[in-house]
Amino acid sequence: MSKLNDFERRLEGLISGLFARTFKSSVQPVEIASQLNRELDTNAQILSRDRRIVPNSFSVELSPSDYASLDALGSGLKRELTEMMREHAAGQSYVFSGPISIDLVEADDVRTGVFRVHSDTKSDVKNAAGDPTDTSVRRAHASLEINGQRHPLFPPGIVLGRGNDATLRIDDPGVSRRHAEIKVVDTGFGARVSVHDLGSTNGISVNGKKTDQATLTDGAVIRMGNTELVLHMTDGSTGV
Repeated sequence: MSKLNDFERRLEGLISGLFARTFKSSVQPVEIASQLNRELDTNAQILSRDRRIVPNSFSVELSPSDYASLDALGSGLKRELTEMMREHAAGQSYVFSGPISIDLVEADDVRTGVFRVHSDTKSDVKNAAGDPTDTSVRRAHASLEINGQRHPLFPPGIVLGRGNDATLRIDDPGVSRRHAEIKVVDTGFGARVSVHDLGSTNGISVNGKKTDQATLTDGAVIRMGNTELVLHMTDGSTGV
């Protein structure tokens, strides 16, 4: 409870003077902070005896009037909410899979004084070739979608993992340094794609089934640790 009190005291600097007299939000920041901490507790997944992974992406849906008031606090509110969650996570041995992001969303179907929180676990992904462009994605016969971002696949393929030498570096505690390889073969009419486990600790699954290697078709869902990757293929491309 003392942490929530500290949180409220830090927020006093955001709500001061004339602005304090006009701050009319029915939803108080401390209520959001408490719910965000509960999201961590409710959705914590065991990684090991001493570590549990928790969501790092949050959407807070508010009524139009509450949204206008809280959004006026600017980046300071999100910064304090993030710090509050980091303190809570540290005390509970929670691990985030990537940077914490908090979005305030205006929702017409939410009543004043009420709010909804949605959470998700999104790994930070870095492409060794640099951020993919729309042109490179269109040129490729296949691509991998991670957290809404598509990464083009070209022969001979890519290595997925948490290590610096991976083609796609996925900052997920459940992913090994060299976790899996995506093999791509150009047939002249499209691409043939397969996935192969590289001796990872936690393995891989394709469409919900654990496997060491698998043929891939359009829409296949690969899961590594807490990260999902969706394969998109163009006409003429097939599995291996």
